Amino acid sequence: MNATSTVVTAPKPGRGIHGRVWAVAVSAWGVISGLAPHVLHHVGPLAGAALLDGLGGKALFFALGLLLSLPLLRRLYRRFKTWLAPALAVVVFAGMYALSSFVIGPWVTGGSAKPASPGIQQPSGHASHHSK
Repeated sequence: MNATSTVVTAPKPGRGIHGRVWAVAVSAWGVISGLAPHVLHHVGPLAGAALLDGLGGKALFFALGLLLSLPLLRRLYRRFKTWLAPALAVVVFAGMYALSSFVIGPWVTGGSAKPASPGIQQPSGHASHHSK
């Protein structure tokens, strides 16, 4: 071999079909997990207003948000090789969630007005035709 010879390497192949399918699956999971809290508040009578209303519902969706962000937090840890980056991400998430739940939400809905309880609404005077 000559001292001036160069090594030629083949170009790296593209992502391939498996990589593309995985990227689509991860993107779909991100969309679903991002929309889930916004859609689930419409469940109403099916899940029970008591479960989704108030502090219990906020705590449930906060825990769900943390659970769904675990892949992102792991990726941050691997990238920066320190727990500081995921910890900062959790602090930012908690702050934004608290701002949304306790400031923006009540401001948009008009304060502490409770929604009507689920169920069948009876017209006034309905009970008068029932026998005692």
